[in-house]
Amino acid sequence: MDEDPDAYRILKLRAEILELGSAIRQLQREGLDDAAAQLLIARKRAQLDNLVKKAQPAAAFNITDIRRR
Repeated sequence: MDEDPDAYRILKLRAEILELGSAIRQLQREGLDDAAAQLLIARKRAQLDNLVKKAQPAAAFNITDIRRR
């Protein structure tokens, strides 16, 4: 498989975040402490943000960027 490893990691992190969100909602419905899950989801979101920023080419401009200059 010649897929981009970053693309795979992005998809994996998104799936983990969705799963954690579901677990948090379930914990909240049952009145249980969800602090550990909240911390974990925050870390996963930060990892995803960093990975997405790294995967985007730094020199790429979109139309709105060009119009503002």
